[in-house]
Amino acid sequence: MFDLLIKGGTLPDGTVSDIAIAGDRIAATGRVEGDASEVIDATGDLVSPPFVDPHFHMDATLSYGLPRVNASGTLLEGISLWGELREIATVDEMIARALTYCDWAASMGLLAIRTHVDTTPDHLRGVEAMLEVKRRVAGYIDLQLVAFPQDGLYRTATGRANVLRALDMGVDVVGGIPHFERTMEEGAESLRDLCRVAAERALRIDIHCDETDDPMSRHVETLAREVTRHGLGSRAAGSHLTSMHSMDNYYVSKLLPLIAESGMTAIPNPLINITLQGRHDTYPKRRGLTRVKEMQAHGITVGWGQDCVLDPWYSLGTADMLDVAFMGLHVAQMTHPEEMARCFRMVTEDNARIMGLEGYGLKNGDFASLVILDAGNPTEALRLRAERLAVVSKGKVIARHNRNDTCLSLAGRPESVRRRHEGPER
Repeated sequence: MFDLLIKGGTLPDGTVSDIAIAGDRIAATGRVEGDASEVIDATGDLVSPPFVDPHFHMDATLSYGLPRVNASGTLLEGISLWGELREIATVDEMIARALTYCDWAASMGLLAIRTHVDTTPDHLRGVEAMLEVKRRVAGYIDLQLVAFPQDGLYRTATGRANVLRALDMGVDVVGGIPHFERTMEEGAESLRDLCRVAAERALRIDIHCDETDDPMSRHVETLAREVTRHGLGSRAAGSHLTSMHSMDNYYVSKLLPLIAESGMTAIPNPLINITLQGRHDTYPKRRGLTRVKEMQAHGITVGWGQDCVLDPWYSLGTADMLDVAFMGLHVAQMTHPEEMARCFRMVTEDNARIMGLEGYGLKNGDFASLVILDAGNPTEALRLRAERLAVVSKGKVIARHNRNDTCLSLAGRPESVRRRHEGPER
């Protein structure tokens, strides 16, 4: 007797399989015989592991227009606006915005998120808020927190101390932003410092690295060296890496093998990178996305990140990782059938690998978390940004949609969420 039986779904590799669930684990796959408390007919539908976002800023999400709109659309104005907002935002306000976003995410089958939390202000209200959000959503979303010194590790008097305080409070991942330090040398030293901290504490590290159009911003080289020095391997990630878009090809031919040698991963954020980068250009105008296919050709794990939704940096967004992959597919020119299928893996399996998620997948013994999509295969799911017909998290059906874009329920709260983002009552 199973708790849930999903019949006849098509897996991302094209296999047609039943999936039987007992408790919070997958108990059987293939052709499954037996009774279940609930049966879902997924014939003709794509059944996928849940979507995963390895790069987000949940402390700022859903704050668009506060304290005012980013008039220039630049990264720097967004940082300035956030610097004002973080001083007036309350813990309760940040919790409320983040919980609403997590419900949007759950309704879209996004069940694992890594969010960077600004540790610059001494009050650390954002850290306090996100730790509480992590506790509250643990039943349906795996949330990783990154101690992120938005204004630089050394650029403020307490920048380094606050990162350590946040880690002591229970934040999971070491963060940094070397290109925002005062000098290139201080940026490089921040990486040496942060990689030591990650190694000493046996933590993961995820660095906002070279998020700039400046081809001379080459901190990824230092990051790769320090990852190799400390043996961090896939526990390390470089996010954005947009300067690589503008770097000299000869230098990149040296750089890519160094990144591959280190074992680190990469997280471009296509929606944001193409929106914020190139703002100082006339024409031709750079789009800013890093060299995705070239890194993958060197065996580097690359995953797509969402980064922002309705905040000082980005005025749009829906918590839909298919939107992210769809944009990445276009900007990276990944239009071959194999490349399009890879873009789907980049927001599922590859992102799960980047976050180090355990028990992720659709094998016997994996956590029973999955999404049923109104599509026949991953490429069709991307083309249509397919409706999520059902979302299962740790053995429980937490969201159901009909085929006309309306979410019927989320975690037992009927008529609570629509894709147009009318947040659920709590």
